[in-house]
Amino acid sequence: MQSEPILRALVAAAAVLATSVPLAAAAQSSANTTTKVDRASGAAAATETTTATATVVAVDTAHRLFSLKLDKGRVVEMEAGPEVRNFDQIKVGDTVRAEYVRSLTLSLKKDGKGTPGQSSSTQTMGAAPGETPAARTGSQVTLLADVLKVNKEANSLTLRGPNGKIVDLAIADPAQLALVKVGDQVEAVYTEALALKLEPATPAK
Repeated sequence: MQSEPILRALVAAAAVLATSVPLAAAAQSSANTTTKVDRASGAAAATETTTATATVVAVDTAHRLFSLKLDKGRVVEMEAGPEVRNFDQIKVGDTVRAEYVRSLTLSLKKDGKGTPGQSSSTQTMGAAPGETPAARTGSQVTLLADVLKVNKEANSLTLRGPNGKIVDLAIADPAQLALVKVGDQVEAVYTEALALKLEPATPAK
């Protein structure tokens, strides 16, 4: 679904989500990524899950920084935000386990009456005092667009989103396209979530 213009528009509109991207992007060389696509009448969803591990090779307590070495030897520096509680427990040799999930869902709103626009929300959670350092962050952007044109020859929809922005959305399935008419609305929800946990290099006694 990444080739669809609506996704690029969503990503551009949701630049605030970039706060949770660096670790996932940096970990690609040591990551395992799976993608799942689901379709139903008038709806579609794609979810990408990336899991990665890295080893702590340096800790700068004064500036709340730590360096991670990935499986292929690449070293990246990360900043532990306020959501990473118990930072003083992080030691050289610890292992970072991270799971990064991003998803996009598209759903058809027949004869939609909503006003085209977008909304966003974020959530951050940290470990409880005394627990192993951990953090979970999540962000979600919801976009609602009007259907201006149904182009059956090109298998696409022309949508008008927030601020009158016009985008074309490719619909590969003719059966899905047949469900849509001018006056309907399409809702897109883009979600990113990152869960990070540091584990001791040796079991606690």
